[in-house]
Amino acid sequence: MQWDLSALFNSISQADLLLEEAKNQANWFHDRYKGKLHILNTYEFVEALNSYIDIQEKISRVMTYIYLQFATDTTKGALLAKYEKNASKIEEWLLFFELEFAKLDEEKQHEFIEVSGVNKLYLETVIKKSKYQLSESEEKILLKKDLTSSSAFSRLFDETMSNIKFYWEGGYVSEEEILSKLHSSNRSIRKRAAVSLSNGLKDKQHELGFIYNQIIKDWNIECEIRGYTSAEQPRHISNQTTKKSVDALINTTNANTDIVKKYYDIKRRLLGYESLYDYDRYAPLEGLDKEIDFDQARELVLECFADFSDEFYQIAKKAFDEKWIDVYPKDKKRGGAFSHGATPKAHPYVMLNYTNQVRDVFTLAHELGHAIHQYLARDVGYLNQHTPLTTAETASIFAEMLLFEKMKKNLNTKQLIALYAQKLEDIFATLFRQVVFTNFERRVHAKKDELSNDEFNAIWQEENDKMFQGSVILTSNYKIWWSYIPHFIHSPFYCYSYSYAQLLVIALYNLYKNGYEGFVDKYIAFLKSGGSMLPQEQIAQFGKDLESEDFWQEGIDVVRDMLEEFEILVEDDV
Repeated sequence: MQWDLSALFNSISQADLLLEEAKNQANWFHDRYKGKLHILNTYEFVEALNSYIDIQEKISRVMTYIYLQFATDTTKGALLAKYEKNASKIEEWLLFFELEFAKLDEEKQHEFIEVSGVNKLYLETVIKKSKYQLSESEEKILLKKDLTSSSAFSRLFDETMSNIKFYWEGGYVSEEEILSKLHSSNRSIRKRAAVSLSNGLKDKQHELGFIYNQIIKDWNIECEIRGYTSAEQPRHISNQTTKKSVDALINTTNANTDIVKKYYDIKRRLLGYESLYDYDRYAPLEGLDKEIDFDQARELVLECFADFSDEFYQIAKKAFDEKWIDVYPKDKKRGGAFSHGATPKAHPYVMLNYTNQVRDVFTLAHELGHAIHQYLARDVGYLNQHTPLTTAETASIFAEMLLFEKMKKNLNTKQLIALYAQKLEDIFATLFRQVVFTNFERRVHAKKDELSNDEFNAIWQEENDKMFQGSVILTSNYKIWWSYIPHFIHSPFYCYSYSYAQLLVIALYNLYKNGYEGFVDKYIAFLKSGGSMLPQEQIAQFGKDLESEDFWQEGIDVVRDMLEEFEILVEDDV
């Protein structure tokens, strides 16, 4: 139930040896190629590119190993900081490569791009980003300063959240454990959990507000220095997407929040409440088993993958058999869940905080979907294995849809109502809620000065109220819940990627359900391409246009259809 890190290293001393090798190789690379890219022939450039990739992969392998240790024991922050500093020094020797490539004449760039194979898009993106790059000496300064700016505050956030303990029935529990109680069938437990969560966060409000202000300030200063036209632009470029497609997504989602209101009005009636409060949002409806242990979850997820594709099944089975997964919450372990893609020469690592809830089964499917995607993409190499955020959630959300369809079979009406309710709430969490997060980020990043916690609270409450439209009453406790969202700290403007992927996957899943010819093979090929193709090109293979509001509305319409199916089930059960 814990990671086996031997696919990376057997000891820190092994990691040290590889990092030293990367350092020596980077010194050689700098001396061999700096100032000389323009005189290389195509064969020599491919050699240089391969050396660059090899060094980067070695650094990444070491940093993955160290980060995974930190993720399961956040007291190892000093260890992480030490290796981040050493890796940063090595990366300084490599900075010239992209900067120098971006300054080559167009004919030379074209020659090199044509022989770069799967790395073609990477080089094209280097050119696109070059408009916002500084001189090598300035880039080195920013690289050094990052250790004491955004990355330092990100680490402080993780350590702060890991150390917060939430009072519960005479003792203290972790963030993950208190959040799981918001899904209790007992209203009193949910209400007390919401109060406990808020009280724990209030004790750290000054620190959390200060951290977020510094992240916003650092992000916006760098955007200004680099000449970006907005705080979102660097994210759109790294996501290989356009503002037009993101705006189409957000505008379409904001225009359809009546779905959320309609659902929660129905849920309030089903629960028999006069009013629904924020701590009631995840109240389970009667019907589903209250707990599913990890062994049951494993078999359920493997079965749904096997029904879709033997390739999906075999990769997921490897994940269980070879200990790619760290399963349970424990002291000092960071909260949440993730799948770390590691490097193509190893395999992904999945972190869970499994608490036997039905939602945890969906989280398992979600993170294994990520792992399958990352593993399938290993053949396109280190620079392309990791996809832009807009498509990074594709396989994970698709895996959740497979699990949903699997669980629907052989359930009675009451169980189906409970399952539909949970699935709709999951979709709301990754679609409407993430757009709310993005609306919130847009507003706070637009402020010229530091925000007080009261200002953060007010903007957070206003944006959430717009989504619920009065169907859920947000208490004063809820107003500070922006402060535990890690994506605001680690990856500004990350959150729309969930919404992007949610609607994208729903549209693709609809094709699969409707018997789109050759879907499985085409979909797996799409996943195998990793980040080596633009998302627009990947989706165009299925005849879809990401910049069209009609495309996003197609996904919304499927969600609306699910809500109508839910309503019919409720009516039939009366």
